Amino acid sequence: YRARSQGRFHVPMVIRMPYGGGVRALEHHSESEEQFYAHIPGLKMVIPSGPRNARALLAAAIRDPDPVIFFEAKALYHAAKEEVPEESEILPLGRAQVVREGKALTLIAYGAMVRVALEAAEVLQAEDGVETTVIDLLTIAPLDRDTLVSSVKQTGRAVVVHEAPRSFGPGAEIAASIMDGAFLSLEAPVRRVTAYDVPFVGFAREKANVPDVSRVVAAARDTLAF
Repeated sequence: YRARSQGRFHVPMVIRMPYGGGVRALEHHSESEEQFYAHIPGLKMVIPSGPRNARALLAAAIRDPDPVIFFEAKALYHAAKEEVPEESEILPLGRAQVVREGKALTLIAYGAMVRVALEAAEVLQAEDGVETTVIDLLTIAPLDRDTLVSSVKQTGRAVVVHEAPRSFGPGAEIAASIMDGAFLSLEAPVRRVTAYDVPFVGFAREKANVPDVSRVVAAARDTLAF
């Protein structure tokens, strides 16, 4: 496409894909395989966390001159409800959003895991008095490293949450980016809360595989106690 044709041709294409667990589907319908697409140079990888930013990101993806992989968490199709304004909105690709601000810890998530991270932040505030920043990545390729590094420089601690398996997942690249940009600010190692390195289990056991609030809270407390 554009790179191969020296800018003469573009491929303005959006491919929408449902992904993830939480709907009691068969195992091969519940996998999170965003790392495959994010690893391909030239592809953009978008993963919204709710109806409003899904519409705004889809509008941006349609206008983008390059191919965009648009992942949609199946768990949010019926569970996520919010007011969406009638006027058109566009969110720029490659820019994360800080959806909650705190001083002690940075939680980083995308897709359905943003709501898990926000619930975990509420628990930490109520039970531990810990103020937590939550970052919604929205796009994992390109990755908004500036927002991640800026936040961790302030908090000194980070926990990454995603549904993809742990090994070679997006959390590893996020952790490496934080190490590159905020190493001297870190008070503890970057922690990852992910699915396990196993084929996706059947729906009867998927709750044990997909990260939940209790696992995120436990990881946050370990990081704070380091």
